[in-house]
Amino acid sequence: MSQKTAIVPGSIPPPARQLSSVLQNLFKIPRAQIPKLLEQGYVTVNGRIKRQGFHVLDVGDKIAVDLVPQPIAAPSAAQKGKSSSRAIDFLYDDDDLTIVNKPANLLTVPTKHREAHTLLSLVERHLQKQNQGAKAFCVHRLDRGVSGVLVIAKSLEMAEALRNQFAARKPNRKYIALVAGVPAPPSNTLRHYLATDEDLNRYFVPSEEQGELAITHYQTRQVWRDAAFLEVRLETGRRNQIRVQLAETGHPILGDPRYRPRQAEHWAWPHQRLALHAESLGFAHPRTGQPIQMETAWPQEFRDFLRHQKKYLNESENESRDS
Repeated sequence: MSQKTAIVPGSIPPPARQLSSVLQNLFKIPRAQIPKLLEQGYVTVNGRIKRQGFHVLDVGDKIAVDLVPQPIAAPSAAQKGKSSSRAIDFLYDDDDLTIVNKPANLLTVPTKHREAHTLLSLVERHLQKQNQGAKAFCVHRLDRGVSGVLVIAKSLEMAEALRNQFAARKPNRKYIALVAGVPAPPSNTLRHYLATDEDLNRYFVPSEEQGELAITHYQTRQVWRDAAFLEVRLETGRRNQIRVQLAETGHPILGDPRYRPRQAEHWAWPHQRLALHAESLGFAHPRTGQPIQMETAWPQEFRDFLRHQKKYLNESENESRDS
């Protein structure tokens, strides 16, 4: 194993100083290799291991990379499809709709770049194994880095009926989130108007004439020295709503590369995903009117984080008693 080092030069503009971009451009490391190098701790910045590719570097930072002698193979398109299909849990299915547990780091629907590998395309392929003419229609979305419960309609009629419920704020949507710092007050309702800039970032505006109303309710369930575990309920469902509202209150979602990314870094969250999970979803079945309530277990990353925090707290208490 050989090591390469470099100092971040001033010639790299700030938007290109995310660690992943610098590794690719300064070290000429193929994009497909970078997540594995970061995950396995082969990259340090100023002597400290960095596992988050969205970490923003400063001019003068020293980067060291341990390069394994054999390249890390990028998964083929077929392998990607298989791994994501296996990661999708189908929680409920009938003639009108299906409910899934979306894995993190998978787009719900294609963007303007027309990606072929999305949750919607994978679900449709799964449905077509039972019915060759099956279709899947998007009702609502979860951001790429978010996991959790999501309902998909099997016809345009059912999709429109479900979308009407969401527009009327009828579904019960509960998320769990890990955030930087400890919110004060511990429970609150966030009410803001959101607009979008040219880079698709969301930001606050003063009135409904300038943006969309976003209402988020949160309650703090557990706190530590530098982070907190929140239960979040959505009243409205705007894009990036939870992320931007919590970030602008000073408590970004851990692992968020878009909103306050420096503050969103945490030693116990090395994962290339957001610490945000749609835990449950409740709504009325669009055909029968019967209530449907679906819940999912916490992702492993969340359980690991809570375990690490508990261990750290116990060690700190023992040190205090011994001193």
